[in-house]
Amino acid sequence: MEHMENLEQSLGSLKLAPYIVKAMALIGVTRRSGSNMFRHQISTFGILLDYKVIDPVLLKASLIHDLFEDAGSMPGVTQREISDLDADGPAVYDLVMEVTIRTVDGVKEPKRDYLLRIMLEGTPRAKTLKLADRISNLFALGFVHDPEFVRRYVAETEDCLLPYAREVNADMFRELFDLVESRKRLLPII
Repeated sequence: MEHMENLEQSLGSLKLAPYIVKAMALIGVTRRSGSNMFRHQISTFGILLDYKVIDPVLLKASLIHDLFEDAGSMPGVTQREISDLDADGPAVYDLVMEVTIRTVDGVKEPKRDYLLRIMLEGTPRAKTLKLADRISNLFALGFVHDPEFVRRYVAETEDCLLPYAREVNADMFRELFDLVESRKRLLPII
């Protein structure tokens, strides 16, 4: 019971509304699973809460982790806008940038390089955020009916995330592993 009281106390002081409003720019961005990117941000946030993550920077970044990739041209999606949201803003912006696919001279970072960069060189926050993001994405794969996409995504998870996930969070590793196995079992059906 004391743990839940500490959790409630830690979460009670979080100011999330400005980050939720920023994430709402993703409402119109659709996903292969049929929902929108805003719901994915909220799902990723929920996964972190499910694992009792109370780091305010990590929780706030989870709400906008895809903002610059998927709504970077929208008004209010700038370094300054995010950094000025609150005292955590600069750290939240840095974390979001750490988990954002890089583009150099108009060329996007290859997905495999991106994932390995985070898992091998990323901060603990970035690794945890990427695992929560991938759990959300793997769950949503249950609604995707493109077998080649699912195969690629599952293989990418097995190759680039699972080998490192246990060191980041053993419980998240277990969920990722179970989701990968579940999606592999579904492949013959879709």
